[in-house]
Amino acid sequence: MNEEYDVIVLGTGLTECILSGIMSVNGKKVLHMDRNPYYGGESASITPLEDLYKRFNIPGAPPASMGRGRDWNVDLIPKFLMANGQLVKMLLFTEVTRYLDFKVTEGSFVYKGGKIYKVPSTEAEALASSLMGLFEKRRFRKFLVYVANFDENDPRTFEGVDPKKTAMREVYKKFDLGQDVIDFTGHALALYRTDDYLDQPCCETINRIKLYSESLARYGKSPYLYPLYGLGELPQGFARLSAIYGGTYMLNKPIEEIIVQNGKVIGVKSEGEIARCKQLICDPSYVKDRVEKVGQVIRVICILSHPIKNTSDANSCQIIIPQNQVNRKSGKF
Repeated sequence: MNEEYDVIVLGTGLTECILSGIMSVNGKKVLHMDRNPYYGGESASITPLEDLYKRFNIPGAPPASMGRGRDWNVDLIPKFLMANGQLVKMLLFTEVTRYLDFKVTEGSFVYKGGKIYKVPSTEAEALASSLMGLFEKRRFRKFLVYVANFDENDPRTFEGVDPKKTAMREVYKKFDLGQDVIDFTGHALALYRTDDYLDQPCCETINRIKLYSESLARYGKSPYLYPLYGLGELPQGFARLSAIYGGTYMLNKPIEEIIVQNGKVIGVKSEGEIARCKQLICDPSYVKDRVEKVGQVIRVICILSHPIKNTSDANSCQIIIPQNQVNRKSGKF
């Protein structure tokens, strides 16, 4: 470890592993360290199930009814991948997909009036959906056709809308869409957590809905992909890419000190040894005195013994609860 590196990366979260992988491919000498004995940091997939109990200080062992602990991969921060999104394109471009298996999520559902409804994924589903009335379905279809044809670089597709100035609220009004449709479009298609976007320029929202539609068209019944063995596979995939190109990985390495000289980071001390570097990249937990907390997200892990009602017994799904449906300031996923 007593060597000099171009870059030292602390933490094996997805962002850190992507960066170390790309830098190794570009010929940089990379040392990648993590205080934990596993990859993924806060994005880890915890396995076996016994380790999840230990992490959250749950007394006792998992009940026998839950089967073998090794059969479980529990993601601390679940994230779906848009099938046509930037991350999937990056996985394909870097060929990290060689190390991963993916599964298409079976559906996306939205909560409305105390019930769960499937977010329409095809024109036939949209026509059959009870989320909208007959005339609203026609207006919604016109809106989706407009989104599909929209190109921010081609004014001919704007139809009187200025994507840099017109608020999204005005676009909904242009197509005469009701509040329920606005709710599920903003939260289930554009994936906003709050309604703040309604008064912002519409360009980003239209592009988000367009990405949803394009991702849906790619694999069929859902726009979302998920790593078969949990999200922790993604950081590991990029870690393998880095290792192939000469990157060095060390897990279970406590970071004792980040060494700064004349205002510049020159190395990292761990277990009495010093690794020198020209550049340091780390997740915020390694430099708590240099970051400021500006918000928080509350996450809950629920282990269910049965499929969720009204999801056609889907093995995997996303359920979105728009803020207006539960009188909150933000939506829930």
